[in-house]
Amino acid sequence: MNLQMLGELLSSIWTIWAIVVFAGIAFWAWRPKNRRRFEKDSRIPLNDDC
Repeated sequence: MNLQMLGELLSSIWTIWAIVVFAGIAFWAWRPKNRRRFEKDSRIPLNDDC
């Protein structure tokens, strides 16, 4: 295995890893369980509790 083949293999692994991480974050963000928390957090800038 030469350096070019190793670079191509690592590039492929990096791409697959990035896609898996993105899919995991998207799944976490769109879970119904998190909806109430995100709605509550979205109102933070509008609170006048200062």
